[in-house]
Amino acid sequence: WVETESLSFAARHETRDAEGADAVLAALERFRAELSELFPVTPGDVSVVLHPSSLQLALAQPWLPLARAIAAPAARRYFAGWFSAREIHVLAPRALERRASRLPDSREALARSPEHEYAHLVIGANSSLLPPPFGARSFRDYVRWAWLCEGAAVWLSGQVRHLRPAIVRRLREGGRPRFPPAARDAVVLGGTVLALLERQAGRSACLELVRSGGSAGPRRTLEDAFGAPFGEIERAWRRHLDELRAG
Repeated sequence: WVETESLSFAARHETRDAEGADAVLAALERFRAELSELFPVTPGDVSVVLHPSSLQLALAQPWLPLARAIAAPAARRYFAGWFSAREIHVLAPRALERRASRLPDSREALARSPEHEYAHLVIGANSSLLPPPFGARSFRDYVRWAWLCEGAAVWLSGQVRHLRPAIVRRLREGGRPRFPPAARDAVVLGGTVLALLERQAGRSACLELVRSGGSAGPRRTLEDAFGAPFGEIERAWRRHLDELRAG
C-alpha cells in the first residue's frame, strides 16, 4: 500500500489504484470547497482508505455490514463506504465500477461514494446529535435518524437523481415505504425527502434541516422544516415518489 496526499486529504491505497486515488482526492477537494460555503465546519486532515474489494472494506469497517444487512435489497449496492470522525473508507474507483449495475445512473451514483462519505463527516461536525463518531449509542441514533443521516449525504453529494432506478425498484418490490423512510430505505429514499424540501422551500431549508440534526424528533423536525402539518408533508412525499416511478 502507498499514500497519496492533497491539501485536505491523505489516501491510502494499493499501488495500482494511484491514478484513481488522484481523481478521488481532486473530487473531494472540490466538494469540500463547495461545502465550506454552506457549513461552518468542513473537516480537513482527513484520511481516505481506498479498498480494492467489498470484503476488505467490510472487514475494516464492522458497522458497514450491520447497516447493509438491515437495508432493502435495492439499497445494498450503494453501501460502498463508511466513515468515522476523521477517516472515510470507500471502495477504490475500479471496485466501484465493478459494483455498479449496467445502468449509467448506477455507475454515477457509486462514483460519488467518496463525496457521500465525506458528507457524513461534515454532517456530524455540524450537528450535536448525528454521528460520527460511532459507538453503541450513536449507532442506535444513526438507525433512528438514518433517513436524515443518509438522505442528507445523498442530497449533498448529488446522488439523488442517479438513484432513480433504485427508487423505482424499491417501490416495485418492497411494499409501501414508511414516512419518514425507515433505516432499511434510508440510502435509497432518504434523499427524496431533501429533494422535495428543496423544491418546496429552497436549499436553505434543507441546510437548516441538516444542521438541526433532528433535535426535535422526526415528526416535529419535518413539520418545522416544511412549515406544514406532518400528514400534508407525507402526502406530498408520496406524490413525489409516484412522479419518480412514472419517470
